[in-house]
Order: sequence, then C-alpha cells, then structure tokens
Amino acid sequence: MHPDARALLWDAQQAGRLILVFLNQVELDRYLHDALISSAVERQLTIIGESLNRLAKVDPTTAGGITDLSRIVGFRNILVHGYTSIDNALVWQLATTKVPVLLIEIADLLSDNEP
Repeated sequence: MHPDARALLWDAQQAGRLILVFLNQVELDRYLHDALISSAVERQLTIIGESLNRLAKVDPTTAGGITDLSRIVGFRNILVHGYTSIDNALVWQLATTKVPVLLIEIADLLSDNEP
C-alpha cells in the first residue's frame, strides 16, 4: 500500500463514521427538514469522495478494493458542482445504505495492510 493510501482511507473512514453519528436516531423527515444535519452529511460525503479520488491516483490497486469508487467520486462532484440539483432523499439513501458498506470495505483494506 502506498504510504499516502492509509491516510486517505483513514480520512474516508472518519467521514463515514461522522455520517453515522449525525444520522443516529434521525428519520428521513427530520433529515429533509434539518439543514444543519443535511449540510453536515453532504460535507462528509464530499470528504469521502475527495479522499477516494486521491486514493485512486496514488494507489489504484488499493482503490480497486472500493466498490463503486467512480460513482462515489462522481457523486462528490455533483455535491460540489451541482449543488443546486441535489436530491436530499437520494443523499439520505446513500448515507444510510451505502456508507455502512463502504466503512466495512475501508476497514478491510486497512486491516489487510497493517504495518
């Protein structure tokens, strides 16, 4: 594993964990009407997308262990550049269903490559 890859995976992992904290005991309706929570989740999704985009550049082999990496990076681009067309229900779905799976993949990659 490239030396920078561990740090980039750690950044994505921390952002994913924060999403789970932010959404703990939060239902969809509250998420849709709470700008603070939705903004916080979007920010962490942006961090995940950016860190995985950088990972793909510095260590493509490790990045290959992330399912849907290109879709994650693409969604980061939508959050940053297409912010006027964000579907909050879609963000909710990704945050609640895809982030937990991503965290497992990241943990596996980090544990497989422990120093």
